[in-house]
Amino acid sequence: MRAGLPTRVGWLLALAGLGALVGLAVRALGGGDAGFLAMPAAVIAGWLVFADPRECEPGHGRGDAAPPSEAPSDRRTSLVKRIAWIAVVVIAALAAYLALWPVPIRPVAWQAPAAPGYAGAHAVNQRLAGLQMIDLGGEVGPEHVALGPDGRLYVAVASGNILRMAPDGAAREVFANTGGRVLGFAFDAAGNLVAADAVKGLLSVTSDGRVTLLADNVGGEPIRYADAVVVAADGQIFFTDASTRFGPAGWGGTFEASVLDIIEQSATGRVLVFDPATKAVRVVARGLSFANGIALAADGQALFVAETGRYRIWKIAADARDLDLAAGPSAQAHVLLDNLPGYPDNLMRGLDGRLWGGFTKPRSAVVDGMAGKPWLRSVTLRLPRALWPVPPAYGHVFAFTEDGTVVADLQDPAGTYPETTAVTETAARLYVQSLHAKALGWLPR
Repeated sequence: MRAGLPTRVGWLLALAGLGALVGLAVRALGGGDAGFLAMPAAVIAGWLVFADPRECEPGHGRGDAAPPSEAPSDRRTSLVKRIAWIAVVVIAALAAYLALWPVPIRPVAWQAPAAPGYAGAHAVNQRLAGLQMIDLGGEVGPEHVALGPDGRLYVAVASGNILRMAPDGAAREVFANTGGRVLGFAFDAAGNLVAADAVKGLLSVTSDGRVTLLADNVGGEPIRYADAVVVAADGQIFFTDASTRFGPAGWGGTFEASVLDIIEQSATGRVLVFDPATKAVRVVARGLSFANGIALAADGQALFVAETGRYRIWKIAADARDLDLAAGPSAQAHVLLDNLPGYPDNLMRGLDGRLWGGFTKPRSAVVDGMAGKPWLRSVTLRLPRALWPVPPAYGHVFAFTEDGTVVADLQDPAGTYPETTAVTETAARLYVQSLHAKALGWLPR
């Protein structure tokens, strides 16, 4: 055996070990199974670089005379070449991964409007800073809050629990657990809590906490992401199905599924209506990029719907059926608020004719810049999650009237209270909803 072979074997083993460490790091950073490619890639690269081509020639290694010793300058040149080849192989492997590794989205190009920034009615302010907090007993994510017919406060949290408490947070208890994640709810005329559960579908919860499934499909097609719900005076139940492509049950949770849907921009969200008399579910409107919050007009004739992925709020006739909003406004639907400064989430009716909304995140120039570059959005999903262009935390809620006039705007640029989704307004307080907060924030009204 030639004297140089053990050295090369040592290099290969070292590279294999390094590849294993890199693979573990890639997986830890969110790269998934791509990490398994690191070790074989390192070994192949090492073999290409360190193998002596003459070892493949017939008769090599059977008594051949050893080559003369290399001069120091030749060894340095050889080392530089080897390092260069390693760099080439690594860069080629990385480029192939970024270009070809499968991702779950099929991105669609769209034209994002130029972001308006924080100006006019949404000028920067500190009115949301200094929230007072109600302890949730270790629960997280007071995504939806409402006063019940009994005068108590009901709060949906990430564990699947619906909490019930006095308006000041006293006497907190678990009212019900749906086994999923309730993102919105409303009360019907009988006092039942009607819930949009992102995992289970449309549910009804009796006053003693018994949970019943109302609907989990539309004509056999699953309701993948029930998000928000309102009950009309005639008993009809309107609710949003945020995405027919990505549901929390199959994609790691509500936040993860929403990110995939908004990055893809296939606009499969829809507004649905459930008739309690016939148990039938029909489509009111479709073609929304993540259909989110929903509220009824005061006269019950129209719906306000937040389209999170396109930064806007629609006004849709309540009696519309099977509208395709991807085709644009129509006689039964128009955009009430467009080109908003953030991602609109929940919508809640307040007092004195106000409706409240919230922005979970501010706009991102990087995300908007990728609107017309679907391939770049696919590349983004191949990066570790730590490198995804997620906008920073920024607390922001606002109120508007039914004609689209913004009449209140509260912000906390520091983002101390994360992912604000809307406001529940009572005679005494403004309760601020949140996707991930560890307490329920409120301000005196």
